[in-house]
Amino acid sequence: MNYPLYVQRKTMRHPSKFSVRCFNAVRNSAVLTVLSASLSVTSPVALADWPEFRGDAQNGAIPDRPLPVKWSESENVRWYQPTKGLGWSSPIIVGEKIFLTTAVSPDGSDDASLGGPKLLKLVCLDVATGKTVFEKTIFDQTADAPNIHNKNSHASPTPVHHKGKLYLHFGHQGTACTDLKGEIIWENRDHSYPPTHGNGGSPIVVDDLLIVTCDGGSQPYTLALDLQTGKERWKALRGISADRPFSFCTPQKIVVNGQTQIVSPGSDIVQSLNPKDGSVIWYANYSGFSVVPRPVFHEGLVFLSTGFMRPNLLAIDPSGQGDVTKSHVKWSYKGSVPNTPSFVPYGDQIILVSDEGVAAGVNVKTGKEVWKKRIGGNFSASVMVVGNKLFLQSEGGEAIVYKLDDEPEELSRNNLPGRIFATYAVHENDWIIRTEAGVYRIGNQ
Repeated sequence: MNYPLYVQRKTMRHPSKFSVRCFNAVRNSAVLTVLSASLSVTSPVALADWPEFRGDAQNGAIPDRPLPVKWSESENVRWYQPTKGLGWSSPIIVGEKIFLTTAVSPDGSDDASLGGPKLLKLVCLDVATGKTVFEKTIFDQTADAPNIHNKNSHASPTPVHHKGKLYLHFGHQGTACTDLKGEIIWENRDHSYPPTHGNGGSPIVVDDLLIVTCDGGSQPYTLALDLQTGKERWKALRGISADRPFSFCTPQKIVVNGQTQIVSPGSDIVQSLNPKDGSVIWYANYSGFSVVPRPVFHEGLVFLSTGFMRPNLLAIDPSGQGDVTKSHVKWSYKGSVPNTPSFVPYGDQIILVSDEGVAAGVNVKTGKEVWKKRIGGNFSASVMVVGNKLFLQSEGGEAIVYKLDDEPEELSRNNLPGRIFATYAVHENDWIIRTEAGVYRIGNQ
């Protein structure tokens, strides 16, 4: 997943977390820019790694391929591997290896307590067998570490892979770079901001920078670290006084008129930053905090959720400068907007599911609702589209699959035991699903 959370409802703890990987193997940077702006989910592409949260395309949309639409604890399971501790980070895939993070009690027990000492670990699994290749402790979490929200973990941000190196972020606990064997190359624990509810937003790579958000209990900012050394390159303050400044968003790289921008939402504000120095290109204000969903760049517009308590979906033209709140916010949708799950582009729609289980398709140009379905259940994992199939994963372990048409048609409901919060990953034509208790590889048998 990518979780950070501010929720008022309580959720029963039970093992299971979903992680699925989609992807797009387009290596030409110009083509990637076009894909980020407007992905054609039916275009033919080669298979590739799953290097970060929401995959190579960064938005959960995958060209059509024969991924399973039916599974259970016993059906279409290639392997299952239990994991230690608790972590809500989504798996990433590099070659034949799966990488994820977790927080384990020092005594080795499956203690999933919200506070106290933890070993913050990198775990590597073999993608063919599921067997553990290695576990490496990256940081020791001290006994006086602040408690987290009961839906969060101490290992929620998803790692990112770039040119043979892994970049691991544990929010206020620190950031590190390792090689593919888990050996630490550098670490940075200089940015220990006061957290609220724990950590959440995942890191991204932009040029020679690692970008993370540090939206804690005070003085929120976006941070750029040098990929090679881990040293701070710049820090961009939010520049506003928010009553509740904490948020947990993963930034999004976009390219507009040849200029790279880093779109970074936080409480009450979204900023577009220049990667060269962190200066603000444009910004828009709104009312909302604890922002989680990763922005989507599609059809030339940036789409984002404004967060708690009553989220809106905003469509922003990113070609402006300065304060674009009144000039470049094209529309606002107030329907089934999520606080937690990221949305997905599909043709001329943005598809979303609310935390309370209502899915909808919204026209990207007008903001008009195209369709709506009440699914049932609670949702945190991000929405996925494969060709014309929509995959929705509930917190309770149920995955719902729809065929997208003028009126979406339900194809299946599939259950795995326990809670599932992570977003899917994909290897070849198989799902990689992380649960609270372990990892499944699901493939058509």
